[in-house]
Amino acid sequence: MIRSRGILPFLICVILGGFMVLPMTAYADTGPKPSVAVDFKGLENETYYATLLSQTASTGPFNATIEDDLIYVPENVSAEYLDEYIEDYNLRCKFASYEDVDGYYFLDFYGDCSETSQFVWSYHPPSNFKILLYFPEKDSFMVSAEIYESYAFRSYYTAYITEEIQAAANYNGGMTVEKSYNYVREIIFFLIRIIVTIVIELLIALLFGFRAKKQILVILIVNIITQFVLNILLNVINYNYGALMFLITYVLAEVGIIILEAVVYYIYLNKYSTKKKIRKWIAPLYAAAANIASFCIGVFIVMVTPWLF
Repeated sequence: MIRSRGILPFLICVILGGFMVLPMTAYADTGPKPSVAVDFKGLENETYYATLLSQTASTGPFNATIEDDLIYVPENVSAEYLDEYIEDYNLRCKFASYEDVDGYYFLDFYGDCSETSQFVWSYHPPSNFKILLYFPEKDSFMVSAEIYESYAFRSYYTAYITEEIQAAANYNGGMTVEKSYNYVREIIFFLIRIIVTIVIELLIALLFGFRAKKQILVILIVNIITQFVLNILLNVINYNYGALMFLITYVLAEVGIIILEAVVYYIYLNKYSTKKKIRKWIAPLYAAAANIASFCIGVFIVMVTPWLF
């Protein structure tokens, strides 16, 4: 068991770390963002590019204006890559030239879907949009007839295109699009987040000297219950309300969990100690330190791997 004089500096470092990380998440726009992913079926052998046409002329950093006629080329770019920048500019101009019958805008963002068969707009996608494809070999467009929306924090769609539709040029309504929320993916990452959190809190438990089998069992059971409830709650909030409400709920829920775990640990970690009785305040302190640490590490993971959240 670590001595009490060693616990306080550890806790202070954890809390200070939390204050350093949280402002970055709340104000520096580094947390998880809404996204729209569209999978395309039936275009496996085609070369094509995709974008989402927006009902509004801007969203986040994207807007409907190509600022000038200059091709953006970074300094000291080698000649072999120059053609790529020229091609990118030409494609952006091609998309910008498309005139949508419903007045929707191209927001200067597109993706090459030829190999992946998927287009992902992972940063501030349009709330209401149409799907537009461009086939350079045919110099033709294909646009969805329907208007779609970001129905969840991460919205998934699948677009089906038949061979007959592929043969058409400038075909409006040339794809059948369905919602396809990726429940399997979300469940897998849901379980990964729970496992990571439990591992962190068990390691901190060892640091605090809670090594008895029954103590570990109590910590394990409590964390499985609280993390399942927390993650289910956060996934519901994440799905329906997005990043800001996700963060607010996350903070408030963590406070509630700290209080709950502090009470449980106060009763049972002392009860199941196989060594000399520990100071009763150590167990609540562990609850606070473990949850703050897992919260801060969780925020860091969100910043590094936002696709997990």
